[in-house]
Amino acid sequence: MDVIQQRFGFLKKALTEQVIGQPQLIERLLIALLADGHLLVEGAPGLAKTRAIRQLGELLEGSFHRIQFTPDLLPADLTGSDVYRAQEGTFVFQPGPLFHNLILADEINRAPAKVQSALLEAMAERQISVGQTTYPLADPFLVMATQNPIEQEGTYPLPEAQLDRFLMHVRVGYPAVENERKILALARREASGAATMLTAEDYHERLSMADLQQARQQVLDLYLADNLEEYLLQLVLATRHPLPYGEDLQGALLYGASPRASIALDRCARARAWLAGRDHVLPEDIQELAFDVLRHRLILSYEAEAGGMDADRLISELIARVPVP
Repeated sequence: MDVIQQRFGFLKKALTEQVIGQPQLIERLLIALLADGHLLVEGAPGLAKTRAIRQLGELLEGSFHRIQFTPDLLPADLTGSDVYRAQEGTFVFQPGPLFHNLILADEINRAPAKVQSALLEAMAERQISVGQTTYPLADPFLVMATQNPIEQEGTYPLPEAQLDRFLMHVRVGYPAVENERKILALARREASGAATMLTAEDYHERLSMADLQQARQQVLDLYLADNLEEYLLQLVLATRHPLPYGEDLQGALLYGASPRASIALDRCARARAWLAGRDHVLPEDIQELAFDVLRHRLILSYEAEAGGMDADRLISELIARVPVP
């Protein structure tokens, strides 16, 4: 394990100490950072989603901003707008909150479609256009959007085609009782002033942009055997043509995963192996991440849903049936 991998190991350990009981969320957040993608996180309130990305922002050489999505939000509230200065008689661009490195788009499904489109366009293009001028966004640029699965009243569900722009769709569950006991202890220490939110000083120094770029290059160069690349592709292709893997899967899908899924699964599997300190990808890396990479890219048929099938169950069936070459 080289120095950059060690630094990410320290970073992961520091986050784990402050975001208790959510190791999968922390790992997926770091994978998204390494794979240069965005996260859609779904979970009930109070599960440390905001805390996780805020803590990452403290330890990364960059800026963090939280945006609370509401029904009255406008696209200009995200992108910024031209402001008229009467003294000079000119318009000056005032950047919006998207001009930060880490963005928390809290409850993204509470904003109308035009606001969601403005965010998703920025995610895809890494730039925004105001009037006739185009402005590049920061690098790195990572959006973690959250959805509350409990309340659906007054929400605007994201269209399936736009969901495809997210690298992963992560579901966050409740912590185990042992971890919740640790959360209580940490909350008491913070309330009494004995413990505070983690800062860059606690970590000695922030992870620099140079370190991040070097880590990303190492992830891209990580070894993926030809047979595992073929397995990855066959797994994605099975979501488009599942019949060869069982007649019971015929008609289960209206639309399978796009080539974006293959790219995402390749980069995420490499990033997971790199975070684990390995120099090669294992089948377990692909299988573990297949759910987060594929679940939001599949559109099941009405008959499949009526029969109790969901995306996770279908992915599980495909993993069990698609052989590793």
